[in-house]
Amino acid sequence: MHTVLVHLDEPPTLAAVGIGVHGPAGQVDQFLLPDLWQLHLYGYEADLMVNGTPHAIRPGRVSLVPPGTEVRYRYRGRSEHFYVHLRLSSSGTPRSVPVIQDAGPELALLTAQLRQALAVWPNTAARAAAEVWAALWRVAHLAPPTTRDTQAAHPAVAAAVALIEARLAEPLTVSEIAKAAGVSHNHLTRLFRAATGETVVGYIRARRMERARHFLRATTLTIPAVAASVGIPDLQAFNKACRRELGAAPRSIRAAQTTGDHVRPVTQQGSGAVPGPGATGSGG
Repeated sequence: MHTVLVHLDEPPTLAAVGIGVHGPAGQVDQFLLPDLWQLHLYGYEADLMVNGTPHAIRPGRVSLVPPGTEVRYRYRGRSEHFYVHLRLSSSGTPRSVPVIQDAGPELALLTAQLRQALAVWPNTAARAAAEVWAALWRVAHLAPPTTRDTQAAHPAVAAAVALIEARLAEPLTVSEIAKAAGVSHNHLTRLFRAATGETVVGYIRARRMERARHFLRATTLTIPAVAASVGIPDLQAFNKACRRELGAAPRSIRAAQTTGDHVRPVTQQGSGAVPGPGATGSGG
């Protein structure tokens, strides 16, 4: 899972706000909150799995995980983060948000909002909810990876991103992209993960689905034409990819735009391939 759909037109209902302390008692934690979203702001390095999809945790990163999603942390020592467990309305306009992303220049303000929410929770629950609501809007409007993460990245990463963006409609392999960027497959994989927190495969998948969503909502292209334009000409594969990554079939995504219906957040586990040719823990 790389992105989720959130509805922010109404304030959240908070279940818990705190600082999670992990690591000293064990290097691995696993959580699954059946009906609660998880918002985390990190100040350490660790590894995160979200429904089987790997993500890199770094200081200054923020994650937003939907209900019913299994998350697994592997720590590298004592690790503390802000956490909020909350419920979100299903009404309003759905917005696509990365599961994990860099806060970038918004880190200080985001930290201040969560710190204030923690300070007033639970005695002034409405104030805490207002602070978290503002923080969620800030998270939803962080700069996209293509403009944020690759500006100061290794030249090979910038070259790889440019190639991917130019050829989303074509079959792509990591080896081919690495060759065009002038580095080895393994070296590009390491550079790309360090710069974006994503695998090359995951980035291609996310960008194809973001473009597909845009075409479905903003154009009158036929669904086969949309599928072909994002490099997934097989309609069955395209339908499965939309359900897995966007939470609904292509026709439902298009209908939601024209009728005002809303696509519910996706919680299914992804397959880990590029589309184309428990128990709850305390102190989350």
